[in-house]
Amino acid sequence: MTTPDIKIFSGGASQAFAEKIAKACGQPLGKVAINRFSDGEFAPSFEETVRGSNIFLIQSTFPPTENLFELLLMIDAAKRASAKNIVAVIPYFGFARQDRKDQPRVPIGAKLMANLLTAAGANRIMTMDLHADQIQGFFEMPVDHLFASTVFVPYIKKINLSELTIVTPDIGGSKRANAYAKYLGAEIAICYKQRKKANVIESMTVIGDVEGRNVILVDDLVDTAGTLCTAADMLMDKGAKSVRAICTHPVLSGKAYEKIEKSKLVEMIVTDTIPLKQENAKIKVISVADLFASVIDKVLSHESISAHFIM
Repeated sequence: MTTPDIKIFSGGASQAFAEKIAKACGQPLGKVAINRFSDGEFAPSFEETVRGSNIFLIQSTFPPTENLFELLLMIDAAKRASAKNIVAVIPYFGFARQDRKDQPRVPIGAKLMANLLTAAGANRIMTMDLHADQIQGFFEMPVDHLFASTVFVPYIKKINLSELTIVTPDIGGSKRANAYAKYLGAEIAICYKQRKKANVIESMTVIGDVEGRNVILVDDLVDTAGTLCTAADMLMDKGAKSVRAICTHPVLSGKAYEKIEKSKLVEMIVTDTIPLKQENAKIKVISVADLFASVIDKVLSHESISAHFIM
């Protein structure tokens, strides 16, 4: 990439990921200083000029909320420093699970996120595997919504599993699972779960036949890993040959690592949109940095990015 007016910067949460993108783009990663007050307040500042430049600010917005606010402050700083275009590259878009008002007196956090990013001064959003596709409609600006299937499907083909069944761990992911199954020529099954409260499963069963099948669970994110591990153990009890999981965003909170280690999962394949907190023999990371770098190149040259969508 030889575009002279591109500058790539990173927030503190995505430094390693941003370095991969900058390297793939053939650009140095810009310098950002974070000035901190004794009470914890902070203020980022660019250590080089951004006037008239196309700015790509890379930051996943997983907890703590400081990661989101750091991104907002960086966008504001770039706007006030006369950047030409400001693209917020958010590999993992936090608060996306709050995409609708599904009970009384609750917020729509994903819409609030869109409002905040717009108010801060972003001109474009680049993200991956939103929890709900319709979140793109919360923005009045272009949204480049990338899919981890671009790297997951080649991996699935590489391991060459026979008698393959794609399983969604909940009904909400049936569209995603169906897309994988259709593309790979596999069968599909659905796990049906009931909850009493968030992150606590009351009961789970499977709709479809998995006996004698090699199963791959597909989801956009894994948080406590309770659903995936419960599903994996249940599917093995139903006669599955093996169970793997592919999840784009490894949130992995609480006792997630411990649950994965003790589960009947053969492996869990994730991307590097969120850095792992610790190593785990069952967790394999596939980088999507090159994919983001390629899309950044296409955006700058005003070319179509549809070739990156394999399904």
